[in-house]
Amino acid sequence: MRSGYLDYWYLNASLFLPFKELKRLYLTGSGIAGCVENEGFEKLSSTFRNLQFLDLSQNHLNDSFILSLSQFSSLQYLNLAYNLLEGKWPHIQGLNNLKILKTLDLRWNQMVNFQSFKDLDAFTNLQKLDMSGNQLRGFVVHKENKGLKKLKVLRLQSIVTDDSIPLENLVEAFSSELSNLEEINLDYSRLNINILQSIGVFTSLQTLSLYRCALIGSLPDHGWCDLRNLEVLDVSWNALEGMLPHCFSNLTSLRELDISNNRFSGNLTPLASLTSLRAISLSSNHFQIPISFVPLANFPNLEVLLADENKLEMEPSFHTLVPKFQLKFISLSKCRTSQQLSLELPTFLYYQNDLRFVDLSQNNFSGTVPFWLLENNTKLEDLILKGNSFTGPLTLLSTPNSNVSSIDMSDNKIQGPLPTNICSTFPHLEQLFLSKNAFQGNIPPCLSAMKNLSMLDLSNNQLAGKVPQELVRKSSLFLLRLSNNNLNGNVVPVILNANGLQKLYLDGNNFSGEMTNFDVSTFQFPTSLTDIDLSNNRLHGKLPRWIGNMSLLERLDLSNNGVEGSIPVEFCNLNNFKFLDLSENNLSGSIPSCFNPPNLEHVHLHNNRLGGPLSLAFNKSTSLVTLDLRGNNFTGGIPKWIDTLSSLSVLLLKANHLQGRIPVQLCTLYSLSIIDLSQNRFSGPIPSCLGNLTLPMNKDKTMTPDLMSPTFSELDELKLLKTGILFEHMMHSYSYMKESVEFTTKSGSFSYGGDILEYMSGIDLSCNELTGQIPLELGNLREIHSLNLSRNKLVGVIPSSFSKLKQIESLDLSYNNLSGEIPNQLVDLNSLGVFSVAHNNLSGSIPDQNQFGTFIESSYEGNPFLCGPILHISCSKTGSISTISDDEREDSFLDTYVFCVSFLASYVVMLLTIVVILYINPHWRGVWFSFVGKCISSCRYSTVGNLLGYYIFRRCV
Repeated sequence: MRSGYLDYWYLNASLFLPFKELKRLYLTGSGIAGCVENEGFEKLSSTFRNLQFLDLSQNHLNDSFILSLSQFSSLQYLNLAYNLLEGKWPHIQGLNNLKILKTLDLRWNQMVNFQSFKDLDAFTNLQKLDMSGNQLRGFVVHKENKGLKKLKVLRLQSIVTDDSIPLENLVEAFSSELSNLEEINLDYSRLNINILQSIGVFTSLQTLSLYRCALIGSLPDHGWCDLRNLEVLDVSWNALEGMLPHCFSNLTSLRELDISNNRFSGNLTPLASLTSLRAISLSSNHFQIPISFVPLANFPNLEVLLADENKLEMEPSFHTLVPKFQLKFISLSKCRTSQQLSLELPTFLYYQNDLRFVDLSQNNFSGTVPFWLLENNTKLEDLILKGNSFTGPLTLLSTPNSNVSSIDMSDNKIQGPLPTNICSTFPHLEQLFLSKNAFQGNIPPCLSAMKNLSMLDLSNNQLAGKVPQELVRKSSLFLLRLSNNNLNGNVVPVILNANGLQKLYLDGNNFSGEMTNFDVSTFQFPTSLTDIDLSNNRLHGKLPRWIGNMSLLERLDLSNNGVEGSIPVEFCNLNNFKFLDLSENNLSGSIPSCFNPPNLEHVHLHNNRLGGPLSLAFNKSTSLVTLDLRGNNFTGGIPKWIDTLSSLSVLLLKANHLQGRIPVQLCTLYSLSIIDLSQNRFSGPIPSCLGNLTLPMNKDKTMTPDLMSPTFSELDELKLLKTGILFEHMMHSYSYMKESVEFTTKSGSFSYGGDILEYMSGIDLSCNELTGQIPLELGNLREIHSLNLSRNKLVGVIPSSFSKLKQIESLDLSYNNLSGEIPNQLVDLNSLGVFSVAHNNLSGSIPDQNQFGTFIESSYEGNPFLCGPILHISCSKTGSISTISDDEREDSFLDTYVFCVSFLASYVVMLLTIVVILYINPHWRGVWFSFVGKCISSCRYSTVGNLLGYYIFRRCV
């Protein structure tokens, strides 16, 4: 049997008959859908008299399987999590025979008919119950539960109950019977703040976790504060606010406290008496924390301190205390002062000698690099100091530190050469990030000998010379980023020597030469490379065909070089491609029709000389998100198979030679949010179905990886917490190829990337030959930010439905043949920043309310029948619509006539002169024809002839 990706099968329990003394049986994730008929677990009940532990989680079991377990009377642990149990308790009551069961795990099943905890009365010895992720609809609350008196752990994460039975009522109902409860976990459940007032009845409670429970308001000053035995409290990721209540002082047994990611403010004084604390997270709040951390100074057991994204308060220099704690883990990032001043490091750090992990990033700390942290803390493994203002040369310790595995000092002001003893000082270094500083000189050769080095980022410095080939040959190196330096030489050996490297970023350097002018037969092609970025260098010649041999290649960026010729057909072999950028080169010819990588997401080929019709290339790339073919010589129309690109979000075809009608197939691409078809020769009407597009916000537009934050409940293992934070730092560096697109709006061309790209939406159909009226349906594009229909042949009126475009920031309808009045309803467009209806046949008065009071005269010029103060034309019904007299009008006409005649005469003389020169001088004749040929192939709408013709038309009419 097959379901999804797993093959399910039926178990023959007789296979276990030889193991009569079996006590523990693990069958988790085995794909079991049940038992063979008459060969189920009931057959083993008389044999397995000692079976105490049974794990059947992550299978495909349903209720009918339960009865086969009813005779295992010796079971103490039963795990049925992640199965298909539906909670029809009359069936599950077969478990009621398990009288000595201590742990029952029913997480993430489909228990929608489970009626009451009273059904669990038979489990008189049950100590741990986990029913997280079920849907207990129709739940009935009973206070007379007799069977759960020994229950110590109750976990109901992500629970869904009937709307009429709030989960906090459940807690209150069991307060008298579950007096021995030591842990309550309601993470991811939707709760009311009142639960904190009623939870205090569980006087034996040691752990309370309410992570992401949508709690709103201030912490109450009673209830939860009475839990004097509480050791672990987690109310993180809610919407709690205000100052911490003073009743916190009652929780003297508290060892772990997580109140991060809320909106708490004020000081930390209420925590001063919690001297048993071992770990505390205050991150992402609005606390005002003294830089000495005086409120926590008397915590002798404190080992973990997380206080990121709060406000550090400056103190007098004499306010220095020697703390009682010895931290192992401190994260103090993004804690700026209100004055944004340069800070000195907190003085309490000088007294720490047992640190393993330090994150002081993005705080504007100044001075020299604090290597005394490494000298004082010989067990330190990870030091993150990025985004500060540390200066001076990098002076390392004289003695080696073999425990350091990760150093991040990027984005500071450190200058001078990279120290040559960096390798001997940190012999076991795994990650080194020194980008965005002012390092000079060559890359130290010793880095090539570091056996554990896996990630090296020296980008955005002033390094020169060549890349050591021994460095890229390192089998341990996973990521190498040397972007934006002054490195030079031939880049091909660097690529072909990268035998173990996966991500190679060499963009923004001075690498030169032809990539094809190299004997590749002497190399074994690297099979590990997934990312190559060589953009913004001085490479030229043809695209190398040998790139097609890199079977695992996912991302390739060769933009802004001098590469020419056609795209090799060997690129069709790259089936793992996700990102391709060959823009800003001199590529020509057509795109190979076989180029259809199935996982392709982002394609940038703009500003080349590619041509021909849009063939079958990309028609099978159903994952395609961005297709950017701007500024080429493509001909024909948009192919009808465009509707197969169901994930397409950004379509940029600007400045080609495309023609025909805009296909209605575009209207079926519901992920589209940016469309640019401008500067082509599209004709016919604008499809009204474009108004059906939702222009959604789409995170798939970008390549930014999702970051995973560690949960504070894992603090028992410091390595898990460290791994979580380091994971976030490394994911930021994991792929440096960031998706961005260029789009014209607000009378300018802008680059959109990152979060801004996710929210951007717009349609540009300008500079075409579109006819007919503007469809009323375009008013349904409620999420659009920019709409440009200028320089077409559109007629009719401006739709009043445009008043529904509440998000629009730029609207350009200029240079058409529109008539009628400007709809007064448009004054409700409060986000509108740029508006133009210039050079149409509009009439009537110009609105001047709200945003329309900010637009200038050029927004309306060229409409002879528009009136209003901005045009200095009165809209009075009794007077002339013009303030210019007839004599002045006649004089102006004569002046214009004389000018036009003079200009035409000069134009004719100039043309005759050019003809004579070209006839006499064959050299100049050749130069002229070459110039004309280039204009025909590359010039757009602003050619010399068009400018002259347009100028004459404007002056003479």
